[in-house]
Amino acid sequence: MAKQNKLLIFIVTIGVFGIINTEMGVIGILPSIADHFQVSVSKAGMLVSLFALAVAVSGPTMPLFFSGINRKKVMLLVLGIFVIGNIVSIFTTNFTIALIARVIPAFFHPIYCSLAFTVAASSVSKEEAPKAVAKVFIGVSAGMVVGVPIVSFINNVVSFEMAMAFFAIVNALVFIATLIFVPSMPVGERLSYGAQLSVLKGSITWLSIAAVILLNSAVFGVYSYLAEYLKTVTNMSPNTISLMLFIYGGANIIGNIVAGRLLTKNANKSVVIFPFALGVVYIILFLFGHLTMPMAIITLIWGIIAGIGANINQYWIISSAPQAPDFANGLFLTSANLGTTFGAAVGGLFISEIGTQYVVLVGFLSLILSVVFILIRNYMYSSARNSRLDKKLV
Repeated sequence: MAKQNKLLIFIVTIGVFGIINTEMGVIGILPSIADHFQVSVSKAGMLVSLFALAVAVSGPTMPLFFSGINRKKVMLLVLGIFVIGNIVSIFTTNFTIALIARVIPAFFHPIYCSLAFTVAASSVSKEEAPKAVAKVFIGVSAGMVVGVPIVSFINNVVSFEMAMAFFAIVNALVFIATLIFVPSMPVGERLSYGAQLSVLKGSITWLSIAAVILLNSAVFGVYSYLAEYLKTVTNMSPNTISLMLFIYGGANIIGNIVAGRLLTKNANKSVVIFPFALGVVYIILFLFGHLTMPMAIITLIWGIIAGIGANINQYWIISSAPQAPDFANGLFLTSANLGTTFGAAVGGLFISEIGTQYVVLVGFLSLILSVVFILIRNYMYSSARNSRLDKKLV
């Protein structure tokens, strides 16, 4: 049984990698996409922005609609849609068709990622769930960071078509592995849509969503401009910047592994400490970010903490609505995407108004506000738990 669970977690981790890589991998080949379809680079960027928008919109709804269906069948459906969309993207010469072939699968993206977290958590004991979810997050981090240079390399060395084919191949392999090795997973106790939506009545859920939006804003409001920061403030060469981005991505994966252990030992303490730890990193970044060696060390530590933060965000929302895990994971995906969008927008505003060095302030402001929501949420959660205990004693 333990081996079967490990195989299941491994398959959904690779599945998440394939789906996230489909979303993020095109970032490294946007110029080639623009040349291939004879459009501007900014228009080619719609393949990224519209994909992200579709994920944010469908995050809470799509996992909810599919929550009562056998999970294996749903995963196969989503993977199949991604494979078809990727194949169309390889052979079409029409940009509009390529855009549609990207956006349609994007609406199904939250279903698979939500199920991956739920399936991983439910395949082990409640105490070991954070570690299982952390393993899935390795697929998320790899999809966001490792996939970009892989696709870029294939594009430069082989061809644009083969770079696009990489997405289809990964998703197709996971589809086959799911078909053969993943057992049927019927939903044991089907919750009505109303019962799942009822979690939105709780103030703890909304406080958790607000905290996650701000925590993600704190990370991505600064990280989105890391390359620009390294170029203009640290004065690094393009090759060194690429190395720093790779270090950050590798550190992110380490952070995922560490997070599983931290959340298993003391989840609440980990959540409360996180914004303060990231705040210290940003203070050091602001003071020493212009120096090459300190910046390299900062990037490594920052990447680890950011990897921990991704797991904390998922835990914070799922723990506020454990009775509706699929819907809660959908809320997490939407909250994370909103936080990323908000942070990147405000970060860009800060850079244009007061300079690249001060983009760190976006992180500070987001962290300060997140602490407020985290502490209020903790207080309300403790009060509700004590009230339930008092009623039992009576």
